Amino acid sequence: MLRQMCKGKLHRVRVTQADLNYVGSITLDPVLMRAARIRPYEMVQITNVENGVLWSTYAIPGDPGSGTVCLNGPPARHFQPGDRVIVLSLAWVDEAEWPTFTASVVLVDDDNRITSIMTSQPALDWEDDLGE
Repeated sequence: MLRQMCKGKLHRVRVTQADLNYVGSITLDPVLMRAARIRPYEMVQITNVENGVLWSTYAIPGDPGSGTVCLNGPPARHFQPGDRVIVLSLAWVDEAEWPTFTASVVLVDDDNRITSIMTSQPALDWEDDLGE
């Protein structure tokens, strides 16, 4: 069985740009991408904390160290500079991978600079009593 899990999360990063006339995607500072284990062109989910909009698109790297979080193309109508968003990177995990699966949550300041990274190995704190 495969389960869809959150493998990386950028928690409440601030949108720095919204570019309606760009060809889709979300541009992210690669420092943030690496911290949340997001690879170029990987599909991500973005939730706008301000208005509840949920969007799926692919991530592309911007300038390293810039703090860039730019929604490109159609999502630029729903995500504006200054909005706080959550970016989730998902993975399909099979039962054999579960015991060693790790997830990362990246916390940032108002300039999208990393303040801490919380890493978790959820299987260590979970007793599998689900009858599977």
